[in-house]
Amino acid sequence: MYLGIDCGTQGTKALLITEAGAVRGRGYARHQLIERASGAREQDPQWWVDALRTSVTQAVSHHGAEVLALGVSGQQHGLVVLDEAKQVIRPAKLWNDTETAPQNAALIERLGGKSAMMERFGILPMTGYTVSKLLWIKENEPENFARIRHILLPHEYLNFWLTGQMYAEYGDASGTAFFDIRTREWVREILDEIDGGTGQLAAALPPLLKVDQIVGAVRPEVAAELGLSPQCVVSSGGGDNMMGAIGTGNVRPGIVTLSLGTSSTVYSFLEKPLASVDPSVAPFCSSSGGWLPLVCTMNATNVVTQTLHVLGKGVEDIDPILASTNPGADGITFLPFLNGERTPDLPTAQGSMHGVTATNFSAGNLLRSVIEGVTFGVLNGLELILQGQPASKIQVIGGGSRSAEWRQMIADATGAVIQVPIEEEAGCLGAAIQAMYAYKSQQETPVTFAVLSERLVSVDEEKTAHPRAEKRPAYRAAQDRYNAVLKAQFPNL
Repeated sequence: MYLGIDCGTQGTKALLITEAGAVRGRGYARHQLIERASGAREQDPQWWVDALRTSVTQAVSHHGAEVLALGVSGQQHGLVVLDEAKQVIRPAKLWNDTETAPQNAALIERLGGKSAMMERFGILPMTGYTVSKLLWIKENEPENFARIRHILLPHEYLNFWLTGQMYAEYGDASGTAFFDIRTREWVREILDEIDGGTGQLAAALPPLLKVDQIVGAVRPEVAAELGLSPQCVVSSGGGDNMMGAIGTGNVRPGIVTLSLGTSSTVYSFLEKPLASVDPSVAPFCSSSGGWLPLVCTMNATNVVTQTLHVLGKGVEDIDPILASTNPGADGITFLPFLNGERTPDLPTAQGSMHGVTATNFSAGNLLRSVIEGVTFGVLNGLELILQGQPASKIQVIGGGSRSAEWRQMIADATGAVIQVPIEEEAGCLGAAIQAMYAYKSQQETPVTFAVLSERLVSVDEEKTAHPRAEKRPAYRAAQDRYNAVLKAQFPNL
């Protein structure tokens, strides 16, 4: 059997599957979150370990000795810093931490500006990426900065706890912004700009693994605690988006994955890096051997949930409201930037509503405008990734995928067939599939990701949404209006 673990922002999930993909166990444990008005979003890595203990124990209850390999999916961009004794120095700053925005802007300027960074390193740091967190610690916590001897991402820290070994892999490393996605190597020059060329930060980076390599075996004491076989090995793992790609079969060109969770992401597998990249696109590597250009927006189901709360509604009200209102919300446009925004890069932006009149101001139109705002933001990103090519099929995952009317909205707005994988926990499934891939590679019985996904990833046909051509013009007009309002509000974009 194979175990997939997904350490997200809100909690840690675990999924146990057989060789054929049958589910044999699940587990879940919530995390706490440190939030400050400054934009700080942090978690103590010990909370992740505690949640992993709980979720894995639940998932493997009667089958732990049969687990051959496990993989860990983790929230991208988080920064875990350890001292010489390999002890955590301070809480991890997360992907949605925006108080590092000044440091991100300063680094871009110091390294020659946006165009120069794209040309030199193949990626433009966004607020929330790992690199600016290091500069923030240097400027705000110099004593802690001086103690840094190891730099890990969330999934790498859990791999370290499981095995005692520190390694990185190409996919999650892409989101640090001190990694060249074209050469797949760490970039010391960027770190030297932060530590003054002392080499402190470059020396703190873990070595990189290829996807067919393993981190190591689970430590005996950890295996005993979790009820796992001491022979169980740990694959390289990766970022949650990279694992979500594997878990939706997005391991070959032509497939798009759109995640509607706390944040929203959209990405598509490529065998080569994009030759020309818009700065809004994160040209990441995949965790399956290729590349995974990705766009992330920081406001998705969190904004929808908050709006429902304000209206005194629940998630069960989404579908009836969308079904009873018109595309375009009768002229209301909502910019959903309640948490700032990454794409477009507006870390200090606020949400705003436009086009409200005495005749269109209703609870239904308000909710629709919010969901359309979230949708148009991520579809703008999809257009950048596809570079003018239409999407024919999109796999939708995350909490938002449970809404039939939201799925239909995406189908109508894009002209694509929308599918929902049967396994909702794509990150967990992707981690388990990667573990299977790595294990079989080590056993010299290799199998491709395409073959594995064909066998292990299936869609729920009842949730498939087909586009309605007659609705497309109304959504195109609404998206054009959204973009016009966005440009008027932020003319420097």
